[in-house]
Amino acid sequence: MKKIITTGILSILMFASNQSIALAQEEPTKPHETEIWQPKPKVVTVDSETKIPSDAIVLFDGTNFDKWISSVDSTQVKWILNDDGSMTVNNRTGDIQTKRNFGNIQLHIEWRSSPENTGSNQSKSNSGIFLQNRYEVQVLDNNDNETYVNGQVGSIYKQSIPLANASSKTGDWNVYDIIYHQPEFDSEGNKTKSATITVLHNGVLIQDNYEIKGTTEYIGWPKNMAHGDAPIKLQDHGDNSRVSYRNVWVREL
Repeated sequence: MKKIITTGILSILMFASNQSIALAQEEPTKPHETEIWQPKPKVVTVDSETKIPSDAIVLFDGTNFDKWISSVDSTQVKWILNDDGSMTVNNRTGDIQTKRNFGNIQLHIEWRSSPENTGSNQSKSNSGIFLQNRYEVQVLDNNDNETYVNGQVGSIYKQSIPLANASSKTGDWNVYDIIYHQPEFDSEGNKTKSATITVLHNGVLIQDNYEIKGTTEYIGWPKNMAHGDAPIKLQDHGDNSRVSYRNVWVREL
Protein backbone atom coordinates (compact mmCIF):
# COMPACT_ATOMS: atom_id res chain seq x y z
CA MET A 1 0.00 0.00 0.00
CA LYS A 2 2.84 2.38 0.90
CA LYS A 3 4.49 1.76 -2.49
CA ILE A 4 1.23 2.52 -4.34
CA ILE A 5 0.77 5.81 -2.42
CA THR A 6 4.38 6.88 -3.09
CA THR A 7 4.02 6.11 -6.80
CA GLY A 8 0.82 8.12 -6.92
CA ILE A 9 2.42 11.12 -5.26
CA LEU A 10 5.35 11.00 -7.70
CA SER A 11 2.93 10.89 -10.63
CA ILE A 12 1.08 13.93 -9.32
CA LEU A 13 4.35 15.84 -8.81
CA MET A 14 5.57 14.99 -12.34
CA PHE A 15 2.24 16.10 -13.80
CA ALA A 16 2.41 19.39 -11.90
CA SER A 17 5.99 19.94 -13.04
CA ASN A 18 5.09 19.30 -16.68
CA GLN A 19 2.16 21.66 -16.41
CA SER A 20 4.48 24.38 -15.03
CA ILE A 21 6.87 23.92 -17.95
CA ALA A 22 4.00 24.06 -20.40
CA LEU A 23 2.68 27.24 -18.83
CA ALA A 24 6.17 28.79 -18.89
CA GLN A 25 6.44 28.09 -22.61
CA GLU A 26 3.05 29.47 -23.53
CA GLU A 27 3.21 32.39 -25.95
CA PRO A 28 2.64 35.79 -24.30
CA THR A 29 -0.76 37.31 -24.93
CA LYS A 30 -0.07 40.88 -23.77
CA PRO A 31 2.52 43.35 -25.18
CA HIS A 32 4.11 44.17 -21.81
CA GLU A 33 4.98 40.50 -21.23
CA THR A 34 7.81 40.76 -23.80
CA GLU A 35 9.04 44.25 -22.89
CA ILE A 36 12.47 44.68 -21.26
CA TRP A 37 13.22 48.02 -19.58
CA GLN A 38 16.58 47.47 -17.90
CA PRO A 39 19.51 47.86 -18.22
CA LYS A 40 19.42 50.93 -20.43
CA PRO A 41 22.23 51.29 -23.02
CA LYS A 42 24.65 54.13 -22.34
CA VAL A 43 24.26 57.27 -24.42
CA VAL A 44 27.01 57.84 -27.00
CA THR A 45 27.03 60.96 -29.17
CA VAL A 46 29.05 61.46 -32.34
CA ASP A 47 30.82 64.75 -33.06
CA SER A 48 29.28 66.33 -36.14
CA GLU A 49 32.65 67.42 -37.52
CA THR A 50 35.16 64.74 -36.52
CA LYS A 51 32.63 61.86 -36.47
CA ILE A 52 34.36 60.57 -33.34
CA PRO A 53 32.11 58.92 -30.70
CA SER A 54 32.00 60.59 -27.29
CA ASP A 55 33.35 57.49 -25.53
CA ALA A 56 36.28 56.99 -27.91
CA ILE A 57 39.95 57.28 -27.00
CA VAL A 58 41.69 59.43 -29.61
CA LEU A 59 45.07 57.83 -30.31
CA PHE A 60 46.21 60.24 -33.02
CA ASP A 61 44.67 63.58 -33.98
CA GLY A 62 47.54 64.89 -36.10
CA THR A 63 49.13 67.14 -33.50
CA ASN A 64 51.59 64.86 -31.65
CA PHE A 65 52.76 61.33 -30.85
CA ASP A 66 51.95 61.57 -27.15
CA LYS A 67 50.10 58.25 -27.06
CA TRP A 68 52.72 56.31 -29.03
CA ILE A 69 56.24 54.97 -28.51
CA SER A 70 58.83 53.22 -30.64
CA SER A 71 58.36 49.45 -30.65
CA VAL A 72 62.11 49.07 -30.97
CA ASP A 73 63.19 50.55 -27.65
CA SER A 74 60.14 52.32 -26.12
CA THR A 75 61.65 55.73 -26.89
CA GLN A 76 60.08 58.70 -28.67
CA VAL A 77 58.46 58.04 -32.05
CA LYS A 78 60.71 58.87 -35.02
CA TRP A 79 58.02 58.87 -37.72
CA ILE A 80 57.16 62.02 -39.69
CA LEU A 81 54.45 64.37 -38.37
CA ASN A 82 52.87 66.11 -41.37
CA ASP A 83 51.26 69.55 -41.61
CA ASP A 84 48.00 68.03 -42.89
CA GLY A 85 47.33 66.18 -39.63
CA SER A 86 48.74 62.85 -40.70
CA MET A 87 51.87 60.84 -39.89
CA THR A 88 54.10 58.98 -42.32
CA VAL A 89 56.33 55.96 -41.79
CA ASN A 90 59.96 57.09 -41.51
CA ASN A 91 61.85 54.36 -43.34
CA ARG A 92 63.78 51.93 -41.13
CA THR A 93 63.11 53.76 -37.87
CA GLY A 94 60.97 50.85 -36.68
CA ASP A 95 57.35 50.10 -35.81
CA ILE A 96 55.40 52.27 -33.40
CA GLN A 97 52.84 51.17 -30.81
CA THR A 98 50.37 52.63 -28.36
CA LYS A 99 51.53 53.29 -24.81
CA ARG A 100 48.23 51.87 -23.64
CA ASN A 101 47.20 48.20 -23.82
CA PHE A 102 43.85 47.12 -25.26
CA GLY A 103 41.61 44.07 -25.33
CA ASN A 104 38.24 44.03 -27.13
CA ILE A 105 37.95 47.13 -29.28
CA GLN A 106 36.34 49.04 -32.10
CA LEU A 107 39.18 50.67 -34.03
CA HIS A 108 38.93 53.43 -36.63
CA ILE A 109 42.05 54.21 -38.65
CA GLU A 110 42.67 55.95 -41.98
CA TRP A 111 45.67 55.27 -44.20
CA ARG A 112 47.09 56.33 -47.55
CA SER A 113 49.53 54.71 -49.95
CA SER A 114 52.24 56.80 -51.57
CA PRO A 115 52.16 57.70 -55.28
CA GLU A 116 55.95 57.95 -55.05
CA ASN A 117 56.30 54.29 -54.17
CA THR A 118 56.91 52.34 -57.38
CA GLY A 119 57.56 48.96 -55.77
CA SER A 120 55.76 45.75 -56.66
CA ASN A 121 54.30 42.72 -54.91
CA GLN A 122 54.81 43.22 -51.15
CA SER A 123 57.03 46.28 -51.60
CA LYS A 124 54.38 48.74 -52.80
CA SER A 125 53.33 50.88 -49.81
CA ASN A 126 53.39 47.98 -47.38
CA SER A 127 52.50 48.50 -43.73
CA GLY A 128 50.23 46.78 -41.24
CA ILE A 129 47.96 47.29 -38.26
CA PHE A 130 48.74 44.80 -35.50
CA LEU A 131 46.07 44.17 -32.88
CA GLN A 132 47.51 43.24 -29.49
CA ASN A 133 50.95 43.39 -31.11
CA ARG A 134 50.31 40.02 -32.79
CA TYR A 135 47.49 39.92 -35.32
CA GLU A 136 48.02 41.89 -38.53
CA VAL A 137 45.48 43.52 -40.81
CA GLN A 138 47.47 44.13 -44.00
CA VAL A 139 48.00 47.59 -45.47
CA LEU A 140 49.21 47.49 -49.07
CA ASP A 141 48.76 49.24 -52.42
CA ASN A 142 47.27 46.56 -54.68
CA ASN A 143 46.28 48.93 -57.46
CA ASP A 144 47.87 47.43 -60.60
CA ASN A 145 49.96 45.31 -58.24
CA GLU A 146 49.49 41.56 -57.94
CA THR A 147 50.52 39.64 -54.82
CA TYR A 148 49.46 36.52 -52.93
CA VAL A 149 45.83 37.01 -51.92
CA ASN A 150 46.27 36.05 -48.25
CA GLY A 151 48.76 38.92 -48.08
CA GLN A 152 46.91 41.52 -50.12
CA VAL A 153 45.29 44.68 -48.78
CA GLY A 154 42.67 43.89 -46.13
CA SER A 155 43.86 40.36 -45.47
CA ILE A 156 44.47 38.93 -42.03
CA TYR A 157 48.07 38.35 -43.00
CA LYS A 158 48.77 34.81 -44.24
CA GLN A 159 45.42 33.64 -42.85
CA SER A 160 42.26 35.15 -44.28
CA ILE A 161 41.70 36.41 -47.82
CA PRO A 162 39.52 39.56 -47.88
CA LEU A 163 36.00 39.21 -49.26
CA ALA A 164 36.62 42.16 -51.59
CA ASN A 165 39.27 44.69 -52.61
CA ALA A 166 37.71 48.06 -51.80
CA SER A 167 40.88 50.16 -52.18
CA SER A 168 40.89 53.85 -52.98
CA LYS A 169 43.07 55.13 -55.80
CA THR A 170 46.78 55.25 -55.07
CA GLY A 171 47.43 58.36 -52.99
CA ASP A 172 43.81 58.70 -51.80
CA TRP A 173 42.76 57.97 -48.23
CA ASN A 174 41.42 54.57 -47.15
CA VAL A 175 39.38 53.84 -44.02
CA TYR A 176 39.47 50.70 -41.89
CA ASP A 177 36.80 50.16 -39.24
CA ILE A 178 37.67 47.10 -37.19
CA ILE A 179 35.76 45.17 -34.53
CA TYR A 180 38.09 42.89 -32.58
CA HIS A 181 37.49 40.47 -29.71
CA GLN A 182 40.56 39.04 -28.05
CA PRO A 183 41.23 35.30 -27.54
CA GLU A 184 40.70 33.56 -24.21
CA PHE A 185 43.09 31.20 -22.43
CA ASP A 186 42.72 28.88 -19.44
CA SER A 187 44.90 28.93 -16.33
CA GLU A 188 47.43 26.64 -18.00
CA GLY A 189 47.83 28.90 -21.03
CA ASN A 190 45.76 26.85 -23.46
CA LYS A 191 43.57 28.80 -25.87
CA THR A 192 39.90 28.17 -25.13
CA LYS A 193 38.41 30.70 -27.54
CA SER A 194 39.82 32.24 -30.70
CA ALA A 195 40.05 35.96 -31.33
CA THR A 196 37.55 37.25 -33.87
CA ILE A 197 37.78 40.19 -36.23
CA THR A 198 35.42 42.07 -38.53
CA VAL A 199 36.85 44.65 -40.95
CA LEU A 200 35.12 47.24 -43.13
CA HIS A 201 37.32 48.83 -45.81
CA ASN A 202 35.89 52.11 -47.05
CA GLY A 203 32.51 50.93 -45.75
CA VAL A 204 32.71 47.54 -47.49
CA LEU A 205 32.72 44.35 -45.38
CA ILE A 206 35.95 42.49 -46.14
CA GLN A 207 36.43 40.32 -43.01
CA ASP A 208 33.26 38.89 -41.49
CA ASN A 209 33.76 37.78 -37.87
CA TYR A 210 36.82 35.77 -38.86
CA GLU A 211 38.30 33.49 -36.18
CA ILE A 212 42.00 34.30 -35.99
CA LYS A 213 44.09 31.12 -35.91
CA GLY A 214 46.94 32.71 -33.95
CA THR A 215 49.83 35.08 -34.61
CA THR A 216 50.17 36.24 -38.21
CA GLU A 217 53.57 34.81 -39.07
CA TYR A 218 55.67 35.69 -42.13
CA ILE A 219 57.15 32.18 -42.04
CA GLY A 220 55.54 29.22 -40.30
CA TRP A 221 52.20 28.43 -38.71
CA PRO A 222 50.23 30.67 -36.32
CA LYS A 223 51.32 30.53 -32.66
CA ASN A 224 49.04 30.74 -29.62
CA MET A 225 50.95 31.83 -26.55
CA ALA A 226 48.70 33.06 -23.74
CA HIS A 227 48.47 36.84 -23.38
CA GLY A 228 46.31 39.62 -22.02
CA ASP A 229 45.70 43.17 -23.18
CA ALA A 230 48.44 44.52 -25.44
CA PRO A 231 49.27 47.54 -27.65
CA ILE A 232 48.10 48.42 -31.13
CA LYS A 233 51.13 48.51 -33.43
CA LEU A 234 51.72 50.19 -36.82
CA GLN A 235 54.37 48.68 -39.05
CA ASP A 236 57.47 50.14 -40.65
CA HIS A 237 57.98 47.57 -43.41
CA GLY A 238 61.48 48.86 -44.02
CA ASP A 239 61.31 49.38 -47.80
CA ASN A 240 60.50 53.09 -48.09
CA SER A 241 56.77 52.36 -48.03
CA ARG A 242 55.86 55.98 -47.12
CA VAL A 243 52.42 54.88 -45.89
CA SER A 244 50.59 57.62 -43.97
CA TYR A 245 48.01 57.39 -41.17
CA ARG A 246 45.50 59.81 -39.65
CA ASN A 247 42.34 59.99 -37.49
CA VAL A 248 43.05 57.05 -35.23
CA TRP A 249 40.57 56.36 -32.42
CA VAL A 250 39.39 53.37 -30.46
CA ARG A 251 36.41 52.36 -28.34
CA GLU A 252 36.90 49.73 -25.65
CA LEU A 253 34.18 47.08 -25.81
